[in-house]
Amino acid sequence: MKSKALFIINPISGGKKKDQVPSLIEKNLDTSLFEPTIVFTNRAFHGSKLAKNGVGEYEYIIAVGGDGTINEIASSIAGTEAVLGIIPFGSGNGLSRFLEIPMDTEKAIRNLNAKHVEAIDAGKLNRQWFFNMAGMGFDAHIAEVFSHDKTRGFGAYIRSSFREINSYKGEHYQLEIDGIKYEREAFMLSLANSSQYGNNAHVSPHASVQDGLLDVCIIKHFPLYKFPAMGIRMFNKTADKSKYVEIIRGKHIVIKRAQDGPVHLDGEPQIMGADLEINVEPGALKIITGEHFKSA
Repeated sequence: MKSKALFIINPISGGKKKDQVPSLIEKNLDTSLFEPTIVFTNRAFHGSKLAKNGVGEYEYIIAVGGDGTINEIASSIAGTEAVLGIIPFGSGNGLSRFLEIPMDTEKAIRNLNAKHVEAIDAGKLNRQWFFNMAGMGFDAHIAEVFSHDKTRGFGAYIRSSFREINSYKGEHYQLEIDGIKYEREAFMLSLANSSQYGNNAHVSPHASVQDGLLDVCIIKHFPLYKFPAMGIRMFNKTADKSKYVEIIRGKHIVIKRAQDGPVHLDGEPQIMGADLEINVEPGALKIITGEHFKSA
């Protein structure tokens, strides 16, 4: 019996054209397994509405876009029986890379045919879902700056980072992680469900989406000349070995900072209050992973 699959395509994610995606789906999707419906979003939060309405009608809901698109669609189906699929089209594709989903569009579509489904954890920050990474501090500041940049892609993100790092000042944070209190001065705080931001930059190399924990990654202030070396550590998966990085795992996290400010959820920035509460929701999302993904 065929499974009904709803493909939700964000036409602007990652700054990449997707006009050919429907024909690639027709060419590569096994229609003996799937009965596809393809829809393009045309406004903000349209993907969320389509996904929410699709629960119960479609067994599989496929996000065609980047981490922000995935967040929007996954937030609408988490905790239901619907299964998320991904065709990566973002600037970083952090969750897709972690789950070993192919970056090539045709291969990503064919990957769906295997129906290799896993249940993965998700986080909630002030009751809003994230599935790959959330954070505050410098990366949230850059996400906010980058959201106003007309040029997309990894190169534009790096240029924004270099422009802003000279003037950015870190913050003081009060943290409570599973009942234990900490105080830290930090350049940024990342709440890692998977290991990486995207583009294979790993802030918490041993993070798992199936351990029922979030990795609180505290990146301390470091000399500016160390910035390239910190970047290299992320790409060679040794960030946790740096004296400027502290990782504490937990299920329930409370963070207090001096004032309201930017945070990001899967790379999408917004302004939130000074007090933040984060929880992990084990096994909240069913998702098709890549064939080489190793479950916990």
